[in-house]
Amino acid sequence: MTCIVGLVDGDRVWMGGDSAGVNGLDITVRADTKVFRNGDCLIGFTSSFRMGQLLHYRLDVPEREPDTDLFRYMVVDFVDSVRNCLKDGGYAHRSNEVETGGTFMVGCDGRLFTVQSDYQVGEAVRGFHAIGCGSDYALGSLASTVGQPPEERVLKALECAELFNGGVRAPFTIQSIVRRPHLALTEAA
Repeated sequence: MTCIVGLVDGDRVWMGGDSAGVNGLDITVRADTKVFRNGDCLIGFTSSFRMGQLLHYRLDVPEREPDTDLFRYMVVDFVDSVRNCLKDGGYAHRSNEVETGGTFMVGCDGRLFTVQSDYQVGEAVRGFHAIGCGSDYALGSLASTVGQPPEERVLKALECAELFNGGVRAPFTIQSIVRRPHLALTEAA
């Protein structure tokens, strides 16, 4: 199920998601959104609506000191909070001494990250990424729309994924978040 699209445009991160809930061959268009804000983060999820609900309503996004490296913050502080949230909410899985969660995207301080089910954090160098069953179609669209307005690129990517993938459905939610000014000034110095 799902297509989540993320795009960095200057100091703003755009993110969009579809509304499909898929169970086998059954599909439900859901009213609860897969893209939302939590603190200073924009989050879009795939994997499980329960995981997304925990990230939206239960995750306490930790504060980041202005002099802390953002990637390190995501790998250590942010992921530790996510792990605790998913464990406390009964979602994290443990098998053969390996703990897993789910896959989601985070826009934070002008950058775009993907957290995989093993809690690894990735950041695509091209400035855009997509996750979920419609990701290949969305990535092709994003690669072909460079230079167009960012919100339009995200919408076209989601529309392309819906056109070719049975697990992606409108309506689409598109949001953006701007980098916090005090962090931009601190990191530029």
